[in-house]
Amino acid sequence: MSENTTEQSFSQKVKAEIISRIDSSAKADACLYGLLLCTNILSKSEITLLTETISVADFFALNVRRICGDDSVTVTPYERGGGTVMYSLSVGEGLCEMLLSHFHIGESRQRLNLKYPKKSLIPLTIAGMYLASGSLSDPNKGYHMEFALPELELCNYLGLTLLEKYGMLAKHVERKNHQVLYFKESDNIIDMLALMGATSASFELTNVKIYKDMRNNINRGVNCVNANIEKSIRAAEKQIEDIELLDAEVGLDTLPDNLREIAMLRYENPDFNLADLGAALTPPISRSGANHRLQKIAKLADEIRRAKL
Repeated sequence: MSENTTEQSFSQKVKAEIISRIDSSAKADACLYGLLLCTNILSKSEITLLTETISVADFFALNVRRICGDDSVTVTPYERGGGTVMYSLSVGEGLCEMLLSHFHIGESRQRLNLKYPKKSLIPLTIAGMYLASGSLSDPNKGYHMEFALPELELCNYLGLTLLEKYGMLAKHVERKNHQVLYFKESDNIIDMLALMGATSASFELTNVKIYKDMRNNINRGVNCVNANIEKSIRAAEKQIEDIELLDAEVGLDTLPDNLREIAMLRYENPDFNLADLGAALTPPISRSGANHRLQKIAKLADEIRRAKL
């Protein structure tokens, strides 16, 4: 099959990476088992998989043919809205039972083979279920990973029998005709990707998370600095207003030397913060000392305002 010309989504890249790391028939079988459980139709008379991911279609066709023969899978591509190419893969008549028998799957996915796969290959079965039913949002836009499963029994199998072995607790919601297991925490998604063998995608998501966290921390810091600057500007404006009122009503010469000195300094340096003001006095005083003197000036100005009422 030829690759779809549209750019791959992050989820499709994850699926392609999972498949690229499968290097034995035992791993392929464990992955195909999970994929089969989540096909659109699964019975002894019909098995059909619909996917828009070319690597998944290739993997399914290749491995079903390995088990059932070269003519066992029919692949039908078709276009749907937006130019997306979908692939419909159907197992040949009379071969569905052979394929199910290979994995000891009963008449439907409600009769699961709980002894398969062996523990070391369970991550590949989880990966296979993701290949058929999973999706993952672009981490640059948000964190959301889900498995849209066709039956509640399969949801319980994945969530309680498989994922719980690795301490992965997914949330569950029913959406239309699907039982959806999902993760929204970035750390859980990173762990899931690593578990399924998509290590490069796991590292990529980790880097995105680090960048986002760093950017958010910088933004919070900038916002905090800006808020402090605005607060200082408003305070300085009020202090200058008080000083101008005192100068107009009683004259700054009537103020004690320590208050007159800081009043003149504030008036001439509206951009100074309290520490700057304190350091510029002779002798220098602390930030709290400068604030204390300005508070006295504010009190004198307020007394004049009250007297005018």
